[in-house]
Amino acid sequence: MPPRWVPYHLRKLWDPATYQDGRKSLGYFEGWYFKLVDAAQGRSVAVIPGISMAHHGERHAFVQLNRDDGTSAYWRFPVEDFTWSRERFEVCIGPNRFSSRGIELDLSGEAGRLTGSITFGPWVPWPVRAFSPGIMGWYRFVPFMECYHGVLGLDHDLTGSLALDGEAVDFTGGRGYAEKDWGRSFPEAWVWLQSNHFGAPGTSLTLSVAKIPFVGGWFVGQIAGLLHDGHLYRFTTYTGARLKRLTHREGGVTVVMADRYHELTVEADGARAGELASPVLGGMTGRVQESLTGRVHVRLTRSGDGSVVYEGDGASCGMELMDPNGVLTV
Repeated sequence: MPPRWVPYHLRKLWDPATYQDGRKSLGYFEGWYFKLVDAAQGRSVAVIPGISMAHHGERHAFVQLNRDDGTSAYWRFPVEDFTWSRERFEVCIGPNRFSSRGIELDLSGEAGRLTGSITFGPWVPWPVRAFSPGIMGWYRFVPFMECYHGVLGLDHDLTGSLALDGEAVDFTGGRGYAEKDWGRSFPEAWVWLQSNHFGAPGTSLTLSVAKIPFVGGWFVGQIAGLLHDGHLYRFTTYTGARLKRLTHREGGVTVVMADRYHELTVEADGARAGELASPVLGGMTGRVQESLTGRVHVRLTRSGDGSVVYEGDGASCGMELMDPNGVLTV
């Protein structure tokens, strides 16, 4: 990470968690995603704070909530209520505070009431290196990407509770995951999967395949990471990994990626999706179907002899299967 004397507009490139404050000329959004699952895996929510600056349109800050029962809520704030720190990752939207240490919520209105605080244990971030500042690798330096992505915390413990419309949910002893997106719009088509509930803490999967506009055309890009026994197995376009298979079925998907060293097979099912707002040219006018209750089977093998490095089943899997025309099918 660059020292603090480096100007913020440069330092932020190697600090994906912090507010990126990107170009606004074609519209801009930035949103953080905090997934919380209780110790018994009986309740899970995703809390999504962000800012929306529509192209030639309205601007506002927001906090969005996705519940495991498929319902969601959206609280809108004046853009002036969005504040952020240049020294560390800390974002405030009105009285609501978000940082790597935890979240504090005091939300009310037509969308309902959500209050409480959650403290995070130490994050396990995607590694940040000089020429690969996070999960996007060198693509992070490309100035015209439609959407940028960051994985902030692959797995961490939780302490605290939230009250959802008066119902208290204790998340102490549960597991958390954190990521973010920023740019103009979400892709035209994508698949996203995430679970860090594979039995013992410390194993976590994040996977995304998307149609990426690039230099007048487009390509299918993939980024996946399997954290296990303290090692992050990475499968990304920029490291030479290839997408061998992607097939859809009702409520599920199979994805196979491989590089010179390993092959990753992921089979996910059981999506029970709720509808969330998503960005289109900075405005939150799109719609995403996201489930928090999927199941996933993961198998990691060595490319040379096919021996199994890890195999396991994950629960409380986040799933977004946004490829209605099969653009990503391989």
